[in-house]
Amino acid sequence: MGRRFLSASRLSFSFFILLVKGRIMSEYILEIDNLTKDFPGVRALDKVSLRVKQGEIHSLCGENGAGKSTLMSVISGVYPKGDYQGKVLFRGKETNYHSVKDSEKEGLAIIHQELALSPYLSIYENMFLGHMQTKFGIINWDYYIKESKKYLDQVGLHEPPETMVSKLGVGKQQLVEIARALSKKVDLLILDEPTSSLNDDESEKLLNLILEFKKQGITCVMISHKLNEVLKVADTVTVLRDGRTIASYGVKEQKLTEEQIIRDMVGRDLTHRFPDRKSKPADTVMEVKNWTVYHPDYHSIKVVDNVSFYLRKNEILAFCGPMGAGRTELMMSIFGRSYGYRSEGELFIKGKKVHLDSSKAAMKEGLGYISEDRKGLGLILIHDIKTNISNSSLEKLSKMGIINSHQEIKEAEKYRKELNIRTPSISQLARNLSGGNQQKVVVSRSLLADPDILIVDEPTRGIDVGAKTEIYNILNDMAAAGKSIIMVSSELPEALGMADRIYVMNEGKIKGMLTHEEATQEKIMHLALVG
Repeated sequence: MGRRFLSASRLSFSFFILLVKGRIMSEYILEIDNLTKDFPGVRALDKVSLRVKQGEIHSLCGENGAGKSTLMSVISGVYPKGDYQGKVLFRGKETNYHSVKDSEKEGLAIIHQELALSPYLSIYENMFLGHMQTKFGIINWDYYIKESKKYLDQVGLHEPPETMVSKLGVGKQQLVEIARALSKKVDLLILDEPTSSLNDDESEKLLNLILEFKKQGITCVMISHKLNEVLKVADTVTVLRDGRTIASYGVKEQKLTEEQIIRDMVGRDLTHRFPDRKSKPADTVMEVKNWTVYHPDYHSIKVVDNVSFYLRKNEILAFCGPMGAGRTELMMSIFGRSYGYRSEGELFIKGKKVHLDSSKAAMKEGLGYISEDRKGLGLILIHDIKTNISNSSLEKLSKMGIINSHQEIKEAEKYRKELNIRTPSISQLARNLSGGNQQKVVVSRSLLADPDILIVDEPTRGIDVGAKTEIYNILNDMAAAGKSIIMVSSELPEALGMADRIYVMNEGKIKGMLTHEEATQEKIMHLALVG
């Protein structure tokens, strides 16, 4: 009997030691309990609670401004302990992070929507930047080149580690970010909108990679607005709305649908994601003939090659094609030659041949442009909402060089209400807004400038389904009011749902054109790849 008791005691002690060492873990690797986070004038998170199981893929969904990115920033140590109320437990232990480095040391890594790589460094330098070890102050570069290959193979990137990051496309840069996280021996990987900048093929590869991580025992938390991707890979989905936890679902057990997620995200049913067409295209308002654009650095390379197309009044015209097809470069070069070493060809607006050598000249001819890069080219992040909305229409808002501040405030308030920009004040800095609300500010600026022809490049990239519907309605209303829209989109359902006609591009050339009635995803892909 004594021996039995001793054996049980030893077993209990051994179990305790294993538990302390973290070898026997809770079913949940991450637990959030009543988390609250405030910013000046805004409660971003309001008593949020959720639990992430060890080894699962857990997706976080919600409208822009729901608190998803803020929550991930709290978890990873961007906001240190004391900046929020509530508890964050990692492997059953309450965290006390003061920086991202603290969370990385414990095996937690986050990959943000905006990639944080240095274009001037090589792949392997980016991977180990900040955690290279030295001997007598000397770095063993050969060791890190060899180490990087191991992680690059794991993510399926077969570029030489010495390759400069600036030479890689966005999809490959995303893989470098993931390889960097893996090099830090990650147990929990957080991915914020990992496929927002990727085409369908690159997105598919990344999703398969996340599924492979699951097989290796790595837990993934994925923030995404692409609900078809969420349902494809996630085991559990948690929905946030207005900074609160609405519900958590087991995807397979509860047979979760996109409609249920949307209902929880926006608090209502979205019966029509794409509005019914209100307009009928009329006369041609813009025509581009034999347009060729040369690379800004490699002057002999044609990025856009002998492209011709036309745009009609009241029309929404879409440009589709794989990443690198030349769509953005084409639109930027048309808008005041904002891209390229040199552009050739003819541009006609309302039947008149024009030479637009600057964005200001383009705006005078009635053109407007919304960039795909809202943070880099669309907004001045350190300025407030009011200034960002008005800064393209200062001539309209001023007299004898003096801005009418009353009128400026009035216009900014008008668009804040009409576009439902979620902010306590138009004095809020643009950098403090969520991605969807930043996009609405960019759209507001274009609406105030009142162009006849509006070019919108990836108008709904990285924003939620509710905000997408609002943007779609705005574009549809503009077309109905007599404006003409050119929409560059990588989301084929968006182009099919919104456009009167679709031009398909690849390798800098137009491969074909489809009407709304003719167009299908299969036909678009066939034109892009075969022509």
